[in-house]
Amino acid sequence: MTLNLISWNLAGMRAAIKKGLWDFVKKDSADIYCFQETKALPDQVPLLECPSGYHQYWNPAKKAGYSGVATFTREEPKSIIIGEADNDWDDEGRVLITKFDEFTLLNVYIPNGGRDLGRLDYKLKFYDTFLKYINDLRDRGEKIIFCGDINTAHHEIDLARPKDNVKNTGFLPIERAFMDKFEKQGWVDTYRLLHPDKVEYSWWSQRQGCRPKNIGWRIDYFFIDAKLKSKVTDAFILTDVLGSDHCPVGINIKI
Repeated sequence: MTLNLISWNLAGMRAAIKKGLWDFVKKDSADIYCFQETKALPDQVPLLECPSGYHQYWNPAKKAGYSGVATFTREEPKSIIIGEADNDWDDEGRVLITKFDEFTLLNVYIPNGGRDLGRLDYKLKFYDTFLKYINDLRDRGEKIIFCGDINTAHHEIDLARPKDNVKNTGFLPIERAFMDKFEKQGWVDTYRLLHPDKVEYSWWSQRQGCRPKNIGWRIDYFFIDAKLKSKVTDAFILTDVLGSDHCPVGINIKI
């Protein structure tokens, strides 16, 4: 069986719904949706027109109108983890874990380092703690998929203007080094696995008409354990789907 998984930073679920989110879900009909930056509590979101057949799990931020992740899945997970009592890396509604018999899925919204780099240390600490966490899950025998807004473009091919952004968060050498670290420890960027030379982006600044000009960044990813590489049959970016400053990204994977 092949599953279709979608990840999308919505830049506010309520705003995305007004722009056609449920129409997209109804037409797309993926098996699992991982949403980031929901910016809302579940009871604040109009769900009446949400297509039926999905179990919904939420990890909202404590701060109103900020961050937050949600996972919508057709198959009911065997367990759900919303934060962990023994860590300090998910106090902003940034991780939601759904465990199935065949795999464990982590929906993650990595912090932005901030224009003034005031949140860079927090972001790097989050990266480090998250990497240790998924490595531990893998060491225990779980088959890991993680996806979401990773907030870093890894290579020059992953953004339109690399030379202009080497001192900006999202493309700092220290952030890209963490992406290298993920790969060296056996985590595979599924899009680059199947499309090593393709140029597509998943986020565009809302300033200066960047999206129509395709001045973008690829900062939304699906990563898998290297042992699962042969299971991925497709990896894609839905650049034509509007409704956020990000667009959906996805994979098809055999289970």
